[in-house]
Amino acid sequence: MAPPTIDEDLNQIERDIRQLKVEYDQYFGGGRKRPPTEIEWRIELLVKRYTERMGELKSAQRFRFSNLTQSYAKYKDVFRKRFQQKEEGKIQRHFGAAARAIEAERSHKEVAQTSAAAAPSAFRVICAEPDKEAEKVEQLYKAFLEAKQKAGEHTDKLTRAGFREFVRKKTKDLQKQKGCREVEYVVEVVDGQAKLKALVKT
Repeated sequence: MAPPTIDEDLNQIERDIRQLKVEYDQYFGGGRKRPPTEIEWRIELLVKRYTERMGELKSAQRFRFSNLTQSYAKYKDVFRKRFQQKEEGKIQRHFGAAARAIEAERSHKEVAQTSAAAAPSAFRVICAEPDKEAEKVEQLYKAFLEAKQKAGEHTDKLTRAGFREFVRKKTKDLQKQKGCREVEYVVEVVDGQAKLKALVKT
């Protein structure tokens, strides 16, 4: 059996972070007896592996890995604080069948909402002369392609050549219309849709 690819491992990290949040909420709410240390250990292992192998990742993969590790670090800090509250007896625990029903419903909502909660921050790049900034345009293309894939959108019509021409023309048009030198392009997922914005830099 072939070892997982880098993208498959990144997908695994993302799934595990979502599941970790769900199971920690269950644990702190009294629906689990023990914290989900196995999932946490698996995330730590993959994060350590790719931190050491950062040079093997493509620019879009490095961007995605960086955002995943930031999300994980944020959740770890939240979990640490809730552990401290739990030890100090500040967390209210629910018991009984009614409590388990509450936790089950909460978990169901968490699964539906975690994607948005763990969504990566926006990717930004500034262009002044796209024809001379091929690497920036390529990073922007990969970030937009990944955003559309994560949003479940079709990408068959998104080509490198077409995207480069779009950025070249958009930059030139805005420079002419607004009298600016630089244009900031922002890629983000908003309400489940991939967005590419062009902002004038004054």
